[in-house]
Amino acid sequence: MKNKITLSMMLVTVFSFACDRVEKLTNGFPTPPPEVTTPTKQLSKLDLKPDAELQKQIVAIAAEAKGKVGVAVVLLETGDSALLNAEQHFPMQSFYKLPISMAVLQSVDDEKHALDEQIGIPKEDMAPANMYSPLRDKYPDGATLTLSELIEYAVSQSDNTACDVLIRLAGGTDAIQQYLAAIGMKDMKVANPEREIQQNWPLQYENFATPNAAVMLLRDLYEGNGISEANRPVLLKIMADTTTGPKRIKGLLPAGTAVAHKTGTSGTQNGITAATNDIGIITLPNGNHIAIAVFVSDSPADEKTREAVIAKIAKAVWDKWSTRGMAEKKK
Repeated sequence: MKNKITLSMMLVTVFSFACDRVEKLTNGFPTPPPEVTTPTKQLSKLDLKPDAELQKQIVAIAAEAKGKVGVAVVLLETGDSALLNAEQHFPMQSFYKLPISMAVLQSVDDEKHALDEQIGIPKEDMAPANMYSPLRDKYPDGATLTLSELIEYAVSQSDNTACDVLIRLAGGTDAIQQYLAAIGMKDMKVANPEREIQQNWPLQYENFATPNAAVMLLRDLYEGNGISEANRPVLLKIMADTTTGPKRIKGLLPAGTAVAHKTGTSGTQNGITAATNDIGIITLPNGNHIAIAVFVSDSPADEKTREAVIAKIAKAVWDKWSTRGMAEKKK
């Protein structure tokens, strides 16, 4: 194994001299965590104002999942909010591709990478057949894509091959945690690549977030903390183009509603599904924005029911807050 890693390192070195801005990633190659130089931005003051009536509705809807449900919703312009189990840990599953992508975009701002950089992905780095990967399905023998395309695959299509490549480009999970700490994130942990999580059921619970932390990450993205003004709209556009989970947050909202979101879904074991999640920013007709995180965990309900719980919660929030006045200007 030692000889194999040494040979891989030699090959990568030669390859990097031969090809400008093309990076060949090999299994197990130990990329050192980069120095974190993330510029932080003080978020605007937002005093939360609990909406007791809405929270009561959410509790009733959540009961339909017959599992553990976590919710955090905040009207970003006013602080109106509703919470349910918002400080408890929930497995993120593919939602964690959002903080991973933010960390990679920070490396672009640090000029360690570029969005048009060509990234070589050999066949052995493609996700195995039992993992979801449209990228592997399209390029079973390997491919070279831009970094921008990899982020699109990871976020919009929730591709597992692209996700693990991004983790390595970011410098590994330790570097991603350093990034999250630098922007003030707590109660969110990216500990393992997808390939490890998919092979070990308990590991998904080690890659967790609280609903409050998920909404805080959305606030960071919305206000530009830990992401540049150039890359913020890029990521929001990719999230708006998400193809997964159409029956979750977007399921019962009016057609054409702008939703920038990221889903997360686990497998089912012994009749229990560990994670059915959707986290995103909804733009209301009046110009206000809702940051919403819904985690449905350890549920015996079928997929239709689990997704309907998320959709009904989003619709309840929409109905309550979409009639408010025009977006208030931040002071």
